[in-house]
Order: sequence, then structure tokens, then C-alpha cells
Amino acid sequence: MTLLAALTTGITISGLVWLLARPAPSLASRVRPYTLAARVALGRTPDVDHLDGRRPGMAQRLAARVGEWLDRRGAEALALRLRQAGWYPGATDEERIARYRVRGVGSLAAGAVVGVVLASSTGMSGVQSLALGVLGAVAGAGRHRGALARAIDERRRRMRIEIYTVDQVLALRIRAGGSPVHAVQALVERGRGAVVAELGEAMRMHRAGVPAPEAFRRIAETTPEPFCARTYQLLAAGEERGADLAVGLMALAEDGREARREALRRGAVRRRAAMLVPTIAILAPVMLLFVGAPLPYLVLNWR
Repeated sequence: MTLLAALTTGITISGLVWLLARPAPSLASRVRPYTLAARVALGRTPDVDHLDGRRPGMAQRLAARVGEWLDRRGAEALALRLRQAGWYPGATDEERIARYRVRGVGSLAAGAVVGVVLASSTGMSGVQSLALGVLGAVAGAGRHRGALARAIDERRRRMRIEIYTVDQVLALRIRAGGSPVHAVQALVERGRGAVVAELGEAMRMHRAGVPAPEAFRRIAETTPEPFCARTYQLLAAGEERGADLAVGLMALAEDGREARREALRRGAVRRRAAMLVPTIAILAPVMLLFVGAPLPYLVLNWR
């Protein structure tokens, strides 16, 4: 209880200091109105919410500071990973980063509280409770970062499954006489999935004035799945040069299926090897005992 009281006092004093001595406005907020044209020309969001005087609250700023300390990656790298994971769809990069860091701080605080409560319930001393609270905070922060990595891996696995069908459908539509943009637009209107969502993002950029090849190359740079990146690059090249992409898309589909088949084979081998570990761990000591039991009698003539 003493530790909890000390933590509460420290948080209260920090909040009062933050309210009384507000930091100076950042340089980014002051120059943002002069960079709108350049951001839009580069395909970024205009970020006009900060121009009407609205600023994030103290809790959000504190969460952002703590999140920056916990995650040393830059804002662009973190935004890319969040897009690859498919988290917070429809939000801007800054909104994604803010929400992710707020959740990270919440996970850290939850881990610390669980550690302190567990230490208090078992009758540990103040130093032990503090140490267990720190360990809980580290575990909570690591769990949040691990959730992002697992989400990226899961989305990559889904996209690897979906890209075979997407390539087949696009090849049929292009062979029937449509352009890559028309084929992708028809697929986006009727399809669902992670790959279709990325193609839909390319179509939205194209409708906003970005050339179709450039839009395809942008999503190729941000997708987590290499086979999807190859498809997007092929679509960009076909839109620029007007080539028949049906053969190339079919070849990419077959390459992706072969890669999945090989990955399944490797996974099956690893699982079979893992199944042998308990058997070996149980039988090997017993076999050694049977083999070594006669040795004292044979060597030393013990009975």
C-alpha cells in the first residue's frame, strides 16, 4: 500500500508540473500550414485537424512521450509496421501512431499494476513489490510489441493465400480485354481481403490524381508480402507499357503456390521432429539404464 501511495503521489505531482509549466509548441506544428501543398503532392495526408487550434490532451501527450521512449523506432517505420499489420484502417499515420502508443502505455500500466497487486497479495516487501511491478511493466510493454509483430505475420500469411486467387482473377480480366486499372477496379468492387484492401488503396490514390503506376509502386513498397509486391510491380509496368500481363500474373500465381507448398513441407518436417522430442526424452534415459545396468557386474564383478 505504501508503494501504491508513493506511485499515486508521484503521478499527481508530475501532472501538476505538466499543467503549470507547459512545454513550448513544437516546430512541426508551426510550420505545418506551410507544408500542406508539398504533403499532398507527395501523396501524404494534408493533416488539417491541427490547423483549427485543436491539440491533443495531456494524457495523449504523456502517452506519446512514454510511447516514444518505449519504442525507439522512428515515426515512419512505426507507421509502416502499423499499415502492414492492418491496424486502425481508415486512420492517418499520425492517428495510428497515437493510438498504438496509447495502447502500449495502457499495456505497460496494466502489467505494472498486476505485478504490484500480486506482490502485495503474497506479502512481499516494498522493494520486492517495486521489482515485481517493474517486471510486470516490461512484460506488458513486450506483449504489446509482440502483438504487432504477430499481427504482421498473420496478415502476411493471409495475403500469401489470397494472392494466388487475385492473380488468377486479374489474369482472366486482362486477357478478356481490360486494362490493369479496370481489372483491379472490378476486383476491388466485388472482392474482400487484405490484398483487395491494398489494391483498393491504390485505386483511391489513383482517383485522387496519382498516376496508376505510381500508386501500384507505393503499395508495393509498403506491403508485408513479397509476392504481393511482385504483383503490384507487374501491374505498374503493364500500365506503363501496355503489355499483356496475363502470362506474367499466371506465372506469379504458380510461384506463390509453389512457395506455399514448400513452406508447408518444411513446417510438416519441423512438426514431426518436435513430436519426436518427448519420445526421445522419455525413452533415452530408460534405454541408458538398461544398457548400463550390467556394467558394474561385467567390469567390477559386483553382484
